[in-house]
This record gives sequence, C-alpha cells and structure tokens, in this order.
Amino acid sequence: MSIPIKASLERVPGGMMLVPLLVGAVINTVHSGTGDFFGSFTGALFSGALTILAVFYVCMGATIELRTTPYILKKGGALLIVKAGIAVVIGIVVGHFLGEAPVNGGIFAGISTLAIVAALNDTNGGLYMALMGQFGKPKDTAAYSLMSLESGPFLTMVTLGVAGLSAFPWQTLLGAILPLVVGMILGNLDPDMRRFLGAAVPVCIPFFGFALGSGIDLGTVWTAGLLGLGLGLFVLIISGSTLFATDKLLGGNGLPGLAAASTAGNAAAVPAIVAAANPVYKAAADKATVLVAASVVVTSLLTPVITAMYHRRLKRADPEAVAGDVPDGGVHAGDVPARTAEPTPAPADATTTDGTTHR
Repeated sequence: MSIPIKASLERVPGGMMLVPLLVGAVINTVHSGTGDFFGSFTGALFSGALTILAVFYVCMGATIELRTTPYILKKGGALLIVKAGIAVVIGIVVGHFLGEAPVNGGIFAGISTLAIVAALNDTNGGLYMALMGQFGKPKDTAAYSLMSLESGPFLTMVTLGVAGLSAFPWQTLLGAILPLVVGMILGNLDPDMRRFLGAAVPVCIPFFGFALGSGIDLGTVWTAGLLGLGLGLFVLIISGSTLFATDKLLGGNGLPGLAAASTAGNAAAVPAIVAAANPVYKAAADKATVLVAASVVVTSLLTPVITAMYHRRLKRADPEAVAGDVPDGGVHAGDVPARTAEPTPAPADATTTDGTTHR
C-alpha cells in the first residue's frame, strides 16, 4: 500500500514547513515535555531547530550563483534593495510605537515589530520562480539568484538595529550570515558541491519546521488567525505595490514585482533565531513565528492569483508588453544557459529551434 504523503503536503501552500510545524505545536501543546521525556536523538528533533537551520543555510548558500549578467544584477538587485528598504522604513515606524515587545491586548495582541519585519524581509523564491516561469521571462526568473541573499535572519537583525531597537553585536550579525556565505563559496568553487548541497535544501525544511513548532503553545496563539491574515495582506499590498512600481521604473511590466510580494516559508524560523541571539525579543518570538507562518500561507495563496490576473489584463490591454513572456509555462530555447537546460521531447505540432515541425 502506498500513501501519497509528500504529494499531500505539497498541496498545502508551504506545507512542507507548515504541516510539520503544526504537528510539533500540537505535541508541545498536549505535552510540553515530550522531547525531554525521550531525550537522545528524539529529543534533538524537538530542540535542534538552530542546528538544522545552520545546515539549511549552508545548503541554501550553495545554490546562489555569484556570476550574474547585468540584467540580473539590475533587476534582482533593485527588488532586493527595495524590499529590504520597505522593511527598514516600516521597522522604524512600528518600532517607534511598539519597541521590542509584542502588543499585549486588543485585536492586535501578539503583533510585534519582529513579526512584521520578518514577514517582509524574505521572498518565497520557489513561488517567484514558478510564477515567472509561467508568466514571465527566463531572465526575470534568474533574478532570484541575487534576491536569495535576503534568506536568513541577517537582514532582519540589521533592520531591527537600524530601527533603533535592541541591536546585535557584530559577532552575532556575522554568525547569522556566515553559513550562507560558506555555502556560497563552496557552491561557486565547485558545481558538484552546488548540486550536492542544493539537493538537501528541501530535505531540511520539514525538520526545522517540526523543531520550531515544538516550541509553540497553540493555547497562547489561537488569536493569530485573523491577525495572521491581516499580516499576510499587509505584506502583499505594501511589498506588492512598491516592487511593482520598482519594476515599472526599470522598464519592466510589473509582473516580477507582484510575483515577489510574498513571505518565504523559512521566514517563520527567523523570530526564533533572533530571540536566541538577543533574549529581549523572546516575548515576541513565539507569536511572531505563528504570525509569519500565517503570512506564508496567505501570500502563497493570493500572490499567484493577483499575478495571474494582472498578466491576463496586461495581455488583453497590450499584447506587446508580454511579447517576451512564455504563455504556456515553458521557456524559450536559448534563453536558459546550457548548464541548466534539460533536453525534452518535442510535443505534437511543436516548432523546434531549428525551424522544423514535429507532428
């Protein structure tokens, strides 16, 4: 008998991280000492979030290719800088009123500067590349290679410091980005290491999701539903509008900006890492984790809808504006470097790059 566990998890937006996180949270809520009770390797699965994340960021770093074209540098760099800039500005404004602690009462109970900044600072790369692969140009898809530098807690730590909140010593900031840098060095020195370490990225996700969930008590975060929905909409509207405008200013059609208006699944790990580095954020970390996870789900559901709707509108209003796009979800021959191109059989009635037609 075969049970499609993986396929079922993948049907849920961010399911590879969110479902294990929920399982860990349920176990911790029912019996908070489960990890300590079993100890040894089982206990390490419950408490080893930071170790698993360190491995994850080394592997993630290995997938970042430093060799970029001017177009990728311009497009990816602009989207990265603008999205980080949005988080800094909002972090300064919100931090002025909230400080490091979460709101303790009312409809906004649980919201914090940490939750907002973490949700804004990390783009869902898989979602962005899937949307650009379907609606955009291959070179816009490749722009994420530069945008992926936002992965991890480094930018969030810097943003919180710039916002005038409790900052972090330089050793902590360096330690937050060092695994990513080590991975980048290994991946760029040896393509075999890039493939080897890159293959482990999706494997790490359910494990750090479970470990993060094991530190969450669902009884204290039941109000995160509507608040998490609001945070997701906030990320979608604020980052979507500014990144859309940025792409238009660069001469694009705005699609890459909309496709980048999301929260990455691994952003849910950032509050716990920040709290471990600076205990002043510990009070905000648990609820921030749940809120950011909710933002992951909301943006994963709505970003594709908005991007697809705008693409249809753009195509109706000005077909020339999307002339370089790939309407059927494929890629144009010659637009993808030979290193990544995979030979595929030509479909019926498809015209190949040499001008012949298969029937």
